[in-house]
Amino acid sequence: MKAPSHLLFLVFCIGLIADVLVPEIWGHGKTKDYPLWFWAGQRVLHGQSLYPVDSAGYFEFIYPPLPAVLLAPPAFFGKVPLYLCLGLLNAVAAWMVAQFSHAMAGSGREPGPWLEALPGCVMITFVLDIFDLGQPNLLLLAMMLCGFWLLRGGRPWLAGGMFALATAIKVFPIAVLPYLVWRRRWGAIAGMAAFLVFFLFILPAPFRGFQHNVAELKTWYRGMVGTNSAEGFGQRAEQNWSSVNQSIIAVSHRLLRPLNYNQDDPHKPPRYMNLVDLDFAAANWITVAVCALIGIGYIWVMPPAWLRTEKSDAEEIGILFCLMTVASPLAREYYFVWLFFPITVLMHRAVYHPRPKVRTGTWIMLAVVCVLLGFSLPVYPVALQAYGNNLAATFVLIADLAWHLKSTPKQNGEALPQAPGALQLGPTSNQ
Repeated sequence: MKAPSHLLFLVFCIGLIADVLVPEIWGHGKTKDYPLWFWAGQRVLHGQSLYPVDSAGYFEFIYPPLPAVLLAPPAFFGKVPLYLCLGLLNAVAAWMVAQFSHAMAGSGREPGPWLEALPGCVMITFVLDIFDLGQPNLLLLAMMLCGFWLLRGGRPWLAGGMFALATAIKVFPIAVLPYLVWRRRWGAIAGMAAFLVFFLFILPAPFRGFQHNVAELKTWYRGMVGTNSAEGFGQRAEQNWSSVNQSIIAVSHRLLRPLNYNQDDPHKPPRYMNLVDLDFAAANWITVAVCALIGIGYIWVMPPAWLRTEKSDAEEIGILFCLMTVASPLAREYYFVWLFFPITVLMHRAVYHPRPKVRTGTWIMLAVVCVLLGFSLPVYPVALQAYGNNLAATFVLIADLAWHLKSTPKQNGEALPQAPGALQLGPTSNQ
């Protein structure tokens, strides 16, 4: 039954990989981020620095040293082998994201062919963007889902290792740490800390030299994490406050300060959307207050540990992925591929929830999400992106997941199974 959809997925991935390789082999060369990955791998192979001596200078490579070290082996064989490797990694990541998402959706049901394919169809523009740009966000999502799968299977140290690897490649997955602390996942926290040390300091050392690697980490930190001003943060200041960034921080500042949301394109006239005219510090405080309220709301909807079920875990992690996406200081279009998992969870609710009205309501909410995400297409005014169409879609997902999380549906008159690791209730409890 599922063979046709699997074959279609294979053909789809072959087409996307060909879209990367054909321009490089027979055209003028693949553009976007692919040449940068080759450049970074070559810098490692030749023992050259990844960052300028002055952390205030321009960074060609804005990631920690580890990704460059990982890019070096395929880069040794040339651009085509490197691009093929990256394309295959994204194809495998897309497959694993779909498999993990359905397996962890918490419905206790195996999806049919159309439900298995539907989340991928909704997220197809984001997946296309990932392949075209060569960005690792889909791979990071696969790592995070794998981490939670390992955590669910009682292997917290390995789970922490997956979280650490994702963080060492692109920093924003570190936002999982407060969640792990709140849920008292001490093994995963310890594993994440230990593996972060390994990935950031030990693994690159044989290739970069320990002192050189530490010096580059310091330079990267000062240039990327340690900078924050009214003009921008990190590198690529022209993107920080423009419409391409739909993080909570960026949209809040565009609403609170007179910021040109076309600043990433000097050919476009300046456009502003601020409702008030506050200074940088005041806008920051309001943003912090908004984020704090969202965090408190998240804690409020989370069930206590002894009432966790597979259903509640899926919805809880779905909200977490939504928040991790929009809490990143920079959330470009392709970042929202992380909505794949929460959308999958809600589709399972829309199909398998025992109450018809809830199924209908969930489908309506998903339709609203699809409409909002669709506003990113080029046919719509860029102002819709500046006001945060993807951010709004994320908040709709959070609201729907929170509603499901606070409800206690049952299947066939019996409660859904408890989550692995949850405390058991009743006379059999060994608390």
